Amino acid sequence: MRSYRHLFRTPEFTPFFLAASAQTVAQTMGGLALGTLVYRQTGSPLLSAVSMFGSSLAQVLGATFLLSAADRLAPRAALTALPLLFATATAALALPGLPVWSLFAIVLARGLAESVGGGVRWGLLNEILSKDGYLLGRSVFNMMSGLMQIAGYAAGGALVALLSPRLSLLAAAALYVLAAAVTRLGLTRRPPRATGRPSAGATWTANALLWSSAPRRRVYLALWIPNGLVVGCESLFVSYAPESAGTLFACAALGMLAGDVLIGRVLPPRLRARLGHPLLLLLALPYVPFLLHPPLPLAAAAATVASAGFGAGLVQQERLVALTPEHLTGHALGLHSAGMLTMQGVAAALAGSVAQLTSPARAITVMATLSAVATLTLMAADRREGREHRGQPERPAAR
Repeated sequence: MRSYRHLFRTPEFTPFFLAASAQTVAQTMGGLALGTLVYRQTGSPLLSAVSMFGSSLAQVLGATFLLSAADRLAPRAALTALPLLFATATAALALPGLPVWSLFAIVLARGLAESVGGGVRWGLLNEILSKDGYLLGRSVFNMMSGLMQIAGYAAGGALVALLSPRLSLLAAAALYVLAAAVTRLGLTRRPPRATGRPSAGATWTANALLWSSAPRRRVYLALWIPNGLVVGCESLFVSYAPESAGTLFACAALGMLAGDVLIGRVLPPRLRARLGHPLLLLLALPYVPFLLHPPLPLAAAAATVASAGFGAGLVQQERLVALTPEHLTGHALGLHSAGMLTMQGVAAALAGSVAQLTSPARAITVMATLSAVATLTLMAADRREGREHRGQPERPAAR
């Protein structure tokens, strides 16, 4: 499968794509509204960051206990029920007078459900397109995510500024309902990819099998750690520039779109495979000068350039699919999604804590530096593994 035209001619791809688009807009609108609402109530960079990305913290529980459900649930039923659950949770967040601890309880419960949804969604995409079309299809979804985030943050920022965060949350809930309707009407009924009842034991067994392969371990670490730390930078946009956070988020989404077009459509496979680590460095380095508190135009440009580095995820996902047995594809992609989102939640909490003790600008620099160090460490491990695989002795360190 070599063109976008072939993708959209594939049965079920278009409704699947449209439902995911509505859900992405809902998620970005709701996240910006909730982060703004919490920041206005508390004045805390930590609580604002965690409110936007804290649902990701629950992903580790889902990856530990629930992920076997990703291949054992009927995809259409699961992908219809989950947006309805998210709509209910988002509408509940808009209730006036809700205590902050209640907001966080709802956010974490929603994250637990999301941990299963990622595996179901990307496993189904692999079924609709097959492995030879997965990279192109996922690149289109990533590009869609960039465009829909731009739209979501722009619309969410306007609703927050002109009306209120609570009305923006209600609009997001309505979009979740729309996504559920498109899924139910546009997809055909499919049986689960695996048999048996979902259980913690089945989840642990599959996780252990996936983690037992050294090449897969390195792919997972590259998917989780560097970009998670950079999302920690993004989680501070509201406290860094309270009146212009929507602009920074939209610019970051634009950069992500550009990176996905480059990796998914423009570059040939041989060159694409070499860019995983350089793109991860690009993801971090533009945020390092935030210590100097650049003005908004420079900050927006840095966010745009940096987010092109998210294209590294496409390279790594293609390798992950190639390294994974067919019957575990949904579980493997769900583990990637759950681990990535968990790391994003941890990074948001860490970034918020550093910002609470210092400043948002300094915290952004700290998180970007940690991301770059993590990427350099993974690069060194891959080089060492490559030398061992070729049977070449390691060169002594230069003195």
